Amino acid sequence: MKTVTEFPRKVVEFPDMGIVMPDGCRLSARVWMPQDAADDPVPAILEHLPYRKRDGTILRDQLTHPYFAGHGYASIRVDMRGNGDSEGLMDDEYSEQELQDACDVIAWAAAQPWCNGNIGMMGISWGGFNCLQVAAKQPAALKAVISLCSTVDRYADDIHYKGGCLLLENFGWASTMLSYSSRPPDPLIAGGNRWRDLWLNRLENQPFLGPLWLSHQHRDDYWKRGSICEDFSAVHAAVLSIGGWHDGYRNTISHLVTNIQSPVKGIVGPWIHKYPHYAAPKPAIGFLQEALRWWDRWLKGEETGVEHDPDYRAYVMDSVRPARWHPKRPGRWIAEQEWPSPIIKVEAVELIPEGTRPSILASPQTCGLAGGEYFPFTFGAELPGDQRSDDALSVCFDQPELEAAIDIVGAPELEVRVASDRRQANIAVRLCDVHPDGASELISYGVLNLTHRNSHEFPEALVPGETVSARVVLDQCAYRMPAGHRLRIAVSNAYWPMIWPSPEPVRLELSKATLKLPLRPLAKGDETSFADPEGATPWATETLRPTNSERRVERNEKTGVVTLAITDDFGEVRDLEHGLVHGSIVREIWTIHPDDPLSATGSTHWTQTLSRNEWWVRTETFAEMRANAQNFMLKARIEAYEGETLVFERDFEQTIPRALV
Repeated sequence: MKTVTEFPRKVVEFPDMGIVMPDGCRLSARVWMPQDAADDPVPAILEHLPYRKRDGTILRDQLTHPYFAGHGYASIRVDMRGNGDSEGLMDDEYSEQELQDACDVIAWAAAQPWCNGNIGMMGISWGGFNCLQVAAKQPAALKAVISLCSTVDRYADDIHYKGGCLLLENFGWASTMLSYSSRPPDPLIAGGNRWRDLWLNRLENQPFLGPLWLSHQHRDDYWKRGSICEDFSAVHAAVLSIGGWHDGYRNTISHLVTNIQSPVKGIVGPWIHKYPHYAAPKPAIGFLQEALRWWDRWLKGEETGVEHDPDYRAYVMDSVRPARWHPKRPGRWIAEQEWPSPIIKVEAVELIPEGTRPSILASPQTCGLAGGEYFPFTFGAELPGDQRSDDALSVCFDQPELEAAIDIVGAPELEVRVASDRRQANIAVRLCDVHPDGASELISYGVLNLTHRNSHEFPEALVPGETVSARVVLDQCAYRMPAGHRLRIAVSNAYWPMIWPSPEPVRLELSKATLKLPLRPLAKGDETSFADPEGATPWATETLRPTNSERRVERNEKTGVVTLAITDDFGEVRDLEHGLVHGSIVREIWTIHPDDPLSATGSTHWTQTLSRNEWWVRTETFAEMRANAQNFMLKARIEAYEGETLVFERDFEQTIPRALV
């Protein structure tokens, strides 16, 4: 990435600009703007997050926000209520309070003498979600949004549920937020002993969100609120949607470009859950230059040509050897002037010839261990590996060797006729690229809780032995299959540890399976291009402990239990400007017996540390999840230390009835 140090306008920074909400709660914002903004007002760009501007997102903030400011914007990075250096309490993700706060910040910014009254909002992941949700509330000053790695449907396409199946990330992310939000404000910002009062109040009111999310196992009003797919027409701001093929949020870009009525464009690269100017696998792109084109058009009224860009630009990845990490992915950029594309045709492939016996699915509970993380973000071994180990535990439909290359662009589907011997059953479908030597690379996957075959809101129990129709929609993809390779459709009724298993071992009879494959005429080369990545001066730090990630699968030969153990040490660094030292480590353990779905357990342990000179605090958070046939059982614990003194502890425990999950 090229570092830019000279900008059209000189930048000033305010590390703690207070923004007082109507109820008196003070939010802390880090703000960059042109030095002369009071004399020559500028548009403002808001990023509104719970992830701590002082030590959480600072690496990417430092690259991004000064860059925008240098090009004539006030860039405002706000710590959400109840997080970082802000006052107040947070009770849930995407709450009405959170969204109203963002609307109030927008109104505040638009009224400042240094602002021209036009506001943009941006963010990745949480920030990508809430900028879309805020846009749907139509604050008057909000003119444009850039949403990355986000969703339009909080139930069906987030970390909670997928195809009506319970994602383990639902528990994992609840554990993460328990840890993230347990940390105090920086004493240099809060002042005196006020930091301790804010911290203890935060700890005493800190929710463990796992039970709340697990209490809504169907697509009810809880999930509909904040899901902009309920009314796409509510979004009037111009929307640029960006995502990555190695992220968990691959589908949003297509959904937005297809459904938003305001100006909208989409870009999908080969990336993990990161901003694309420093993301991997490479190639990264000049995201900041692309963002400026968007902001300049919709916030300054300049003719940048963005409205004439192709509706959908995507990176078609070449076939590569399976690996848990790819530093780069060869391929090419394609451009669709309109989306859905009229040149993409769907080819139907019958996998079970008429008159043949049904295929029997009775997968061991350990099927899925090669699947990788839901949204990889450590630049490490989190991607799907060689699928052969999971293929061996699935029913596989191998297609003839390709005589010529094909480009698969879109969301494949599998239509099935299936019968279950239990009232509840899951089905997982993987589309794989089988190399001539047998290596199997994951292209896309989809899962479905078969009780949700007709509705996520009103599931219907299966009648054992009765054949039903269902459709499994796989994630969006853009992938080139070379000549000499084979397509494999691998079907299983377990996918651990991506989804929680059924309460009983299940046997499925698959009597019909039709693959719907979206094929695009072969791209001959890049059909579009982007500038090379740029960024402002990187964050200045001293590394005290380097990062390290480990991932191990172990089988106890005596008991048969299989354990996936993950340790992500995010290291410890000192900020060279203000001296704050922060570090964190998470350990995850997922266990299951191949023959017993009720043996499934998950546990996490997070450690967070903050220090400066003689001041030192630490939080330890623990969480556990297991289930029997009737209930899910969750436990969690917070411990907070000032120095070596335990100053706070709290336990959580709750049992949630299973509801066809």
